[in-house]
Amino acid sequence: MGRLVRKPQIPDLDAQIAGLEGVLQSGIGGLGGMQMAGARPGDNYLERMAKYVPAEIIGASMIVNSILEQAMKSGGKNAAMAGFPVTSIAAGALVLAFVLTPLFCWYVREDGDAWLVNAFVSTIAFPFWAYLMGAVAFADHHDGNLAAILVLTFTVVSGLISPRARRPRRRKQQAEPAAVEGPRLVEALTG
Repeated sequence: MGRLVRKPQIPDLDAQIAGLEGVLQSGIGGLGGMQMAGARPGDNYLERMAKYVPAEIIGASMIVNSILEQAMKSGGKNAAMAGFPVTSIAAGALVLAFVLTPLFCWYVREDGDAWLVNAFVSTIAFPFWAYLMGAVAFADHHDGNLAAILVLTFTVVSGLISPRARRPRRRKQQAEPAAVEGPRLVEALTG
């Protein structure tokens, strides 16, 4: 199981038995529940729901927020680090993590991953999770109950987002030399 959501893959029709193309159009299932060669169903609802959580970015932002939270406790509302207000640093760290989420999805992608869909959903999910984890940038507006409701709702809905099936690439047909056409046999005999 990869880190990102996997796309379902439609089987390569060239690899199938001739004449079954119409049967395969109805889906990946194959004949009588049997899976056709080259077909992969992709991730199910629960796997997608878990993989859309940007856990690595959340973990890194939790470490940064712990440092910023300690500075806020020791310095109060007007706490500063290197001459900058801690609240400004917290907002900058939140924006940086927001930008790093799709970049991380791109970095860990593998063949068959729906990394664009994963990057989109994970990037939208990050602020919800940051709010739940008590990011310093949200300190003035944090409500733990609301945060739990928002994350739970988003996570349940995000599992419904499924990437489109991955279609096999068409092989280029080798150009066959055109047959030299001469007179047809019927025309040659009658003619």
